[in-house]
Amino acid sequence: MKNCIFCKIIAGEIPSVKIYEDEHVFAFMDIMPLSKGHTLLIPKTHREFVYDMTPEEAGNLFAVAPKIAKAINETFQPEGMNLLNNNGAKAGQSVFHFHLHFIPRYGQSDGFGAKWITKEKEFTSERIQELAECVKEKLNAKA
Repeated sequence: MKNCIFCKIIAGEIPSVKIYEDEHVFAFMDIMPLSKGHTLLIPKTHREFVYDMTPEEAGNLFAVAPKIAKAINETFQPEGMNLLNNNGAKAGQSVFHFHLHFIPRYGQSDGFGAKWITKEKEFTSERIQELAECVKEKLNAKA
């Protein structure tokens, strides 16, 4: 896509700090990092969301993810690492080319955090089962 910043990075039209590239994916350091070693992994084929990717494209990307995570872990030795993907503006996506964040964690002051507020009273085990059945129907319809 000609106006996509990540497509321009892949094409070499915009500079990046590349750490990995193969025929399917491209990994580079985030220029607005949340922590030391914050990296992005993207497919070379423009796909806005994870649900736009073919199984083969997703397989190629996620086959490389452990390699990237291991290299970051061995290099920076963080206490942990978040892998994050935002799909859609409401989920916080700001660049509409699928990208997977690797965010090394160094403690509470590292600039990243998530607050989980569970809704177990709203989503009883019965309701969770109903929701699962709805998803399974869609999966079975696609098979």
